[in-house]
Formats: sequence, C-alpha cells, structure tokens
Amino acid sequence: MNSSQIQFDTGPKQIDLSQLQELFKLEALWPKERRVEDLESALSNSEPVVSAWDGEKMIAFARATSDGIYRAIIWDVVIHPDYRGDGLGQKLLGTLLNHPRMNRVEKIYLMTSDRQQLYKQIGFKFNLSATMVLSNRALTNSSLSLTAEMS
Repeated sequence: MNSSQIQFDTGPKQIDLSQLQELFKLEALWPKERRVEDLESALSNSEPVVSAWDGEKMIAFARATSDGIYRAIIWDVVIHPDYRGDGLGQKLLGTLLNHPRMNRVEKIYLMTSDRQQLYKQIGFKFNLSATMVLSNRALTNSSLSLTAEMS
C-alpha cells in the first residue's frame, strides 16, 4: 500500500453505497445482508462518517453516533483485507475520534466482536458494566406495549 495515495473523507455524501456494501460483504461477518436503502438511512443518522479511498476505491469505513459531549458509539469499522497491517485502522479511527462531534466526548463505546488488539492499542478497554441490548424483533413477541397516546 502506498499510504501517500490514501485519502480520508469525513462526510456521508461522498460514500458510494454500492462500494460500502461490497466492502462489508468482503470483510465483515455481521453486515453481509444490509440493503443499500438501509445503509443510506444509517449514514444519514450518523456523524461522523469516515471513509478512506485509494483513488476511486473505498478501502476503509467507520461511522459513529454521538451527543457531542457525554456519549458516542462507534459502529461498522471495516478495512479492506489488502490494506491491513500498515496502520490504516489507526488512522481511520484517529480521524473519527478527532472529529468535532467526538473529540470532547466523555465516554466512547465501540461495537465490535473482533480485532480487539487494534482497539486496545488505541486505548479502548473491555467494558464489564451492565450494558444491555434490546432488539426490535423482541418487541413483536413481547406482551410489553411501548406505545403511548399522543395528545
């Protein structure tokens, strides 16, 4: 990899959704079935969105959601296999973490199930707190009603 040719972009408008979908299918285990329409919605509700490009080819991607001060969550970190091992992941996350929506945040959570060594090098630690997840699919089978009347 010639790192002088790699360009970083911090806006969702520059993302080629079909390239992002292909990068997910090639590299990641979790998002293989994501539809382009859903990716578009996810990007429009995320800030910052960071991508890395080798010419016209998207080679890395990460996004976050943040309130800008207290909490942020990093999602969907993915790097093309041909570009791993030269520090691209650290540069990608450095760009994301230094973004104005992220650089003052008190706690940043990272949603990941692999490559923990990379994240530990950057300073992430395992979170042993009582983090919980609610899947929307569970709501359809639940007797709990989460709707409220609007007046």
